[in-house]
Amino acid sequence: MKRDAPKRVLAGKYELLDVVGKGGMAVVWRAVQRGAAGFTRPVAVKRMLLDIARDADTVSLFVEEARVGSQLAHPHILQVVDFGVDEGGVYYIVLEWVDGLDFLDYMRSYHQAKRHVPWQAVAAVAIPVLDGLQAAHERIDDDGQYKPVIHRDVTPSNILLGTNGVVKLADFGLARAMDRMTQTLPNIIKGKMAYTAPELARGGKASAQSDVFALGVTLWEALAGRRLFAGNTPIEVIKSIQAWKIPSLALLRPDVPEGMVKLVERAIARDTATRFATARDMRRALAAVLRPLPDPVDTTRLGVSVTAARERLRQMDAEAQAEIDVVDELSSSNSIDVSVDFESSPAAKRAAQAEGRDAPDSGDMPTLPRIRTPDFAKVVLPKDAAKVAASQPPPPATSPAAAPRAAAAAAPRPPAAPRPVRTEPVRPQAEQAKPTTGEPKPAPRPMRSSLATSRPLVAHDEIPRTKSSPGRPKSR
Repeated sequence: MKRDAPKRVLAGKYELLDVVGKGGMAVVWRAVQRGAAGFTRPVAVKRMLLDIARDADTVSLFVEEARVGSQLAHPHILQVVDFGVDEGGVYYIVLEWVDGLDFLDYMRSYHQAKRHVPWQAVAAVAIPVLDGLQAAHERIDDDGQYKPVIHRDVTPSNILLGTNGVVKLADFGLARAMDRMTQTLPNIIKGKMAYTAPELARGGKASAQSDVFALGVTLWEALAGRRLFAGNTPIEVIKSIQAWKIPSLALLRPDVPEGMVKLVERAIARDTATRFATARDMRRALAAVLRPLPDPVDTTRLGVSVTAARERLRQMDAEAQAEIDVVDELSSSNSIDVSVDFESSPAAKRAAQAEGRDAPDSGDMPTLPRIRTPDFAKVVLPKDAAKVAASQPPPPATSPAAAPRAAAAAAPRPPAAPRPVRTEPVRPQAEQAKPTTGEPKPAPRPMRSSLATSRPLVAHDEIPRTKSSPGRPKSR
């Protein structure tokens, strides 16, 4: 089976350029579609991973993703362009290409620079995402039957922002395929744990409200600049969801309008009776909040913001890589290697003696390099005692009341009575201890050491709260 590489062409028209993403089932390539008369079009090609490309269940999921994705035609849903199989029998999906960033990187461009994402931009992203969710939740199939598609993975990385200001929701087909897989594995929760609705964590069924909850968590994190349900493992995240200790968004972002704060808090309500029932309801409520507010963010301004965010990320990533290179260079230049001759080690010597072989000479045994330690205290010789005493500052003056005590302390003490000396008879010369002779004690075996000092890069997942300024905040 031929592995994918840049410049490889699939089906005679899709040329792979570079990898832009990789998941547990597939890898996504940036590619270009070539046609007659010099026709070209940028596309994204999703390829199954080779180690699972022969698994029948996984292949069926991939085929289901392409089938369902092709049935969701909406301006704010990433469209499936083509579906095929290469000469080795491995499937691929061709998707439309979005030139820009995903919402996670867009948020990172602000939070990593310790800045808040403008709430106007967050609202401008939420509206088209709700439009896409509404279209999927209210889907009607070719037979006129109500066939809703639940996304199950509405996370920042699946929201794509174009430099032209267009917002797309991705991976709908995969979510539908996961729904079918859940029918046979009902105890498995799909999607990222931190965006999982409480009812799903309790074993409930995915619904439109669970998608609304995931979007609400995404909006909350974009505004707050921190994780809502933190944890290093899925179990810790589930425990965080169960604890339900949610900070006040109004305190974290006092510049956000009160109506939008209440909208986000309602979207992440723990009780489904309080949460928005559908994406349509949340879309209508958000429009009502934004209607009386001036200075909206339109498609053009959002595209300009995405372009600026991408440029900031390139600069920050370049600076971070330069710092990593410096640390690596310091690590390699300050490292020392201490060679060890294992044949002359103490263990090898004892083994040779046990086997009756000639032991190696003790003079050839390895020794640790001498390390010069700093002098923490300086020893004063007797001949320099007078000089040291003269250089010391005079003692502090004592009060009249303390003078008798000081004089008594300074008075010389009488000599102590001599202790009796215990004498023993001298033993004969033969009984005296003989001087010990033998080989010098071998030094311990040296170890490999390094003097490198590397400073880890610190990732900022939370930004300090900024003070709100009077009046209406300006949008970017």
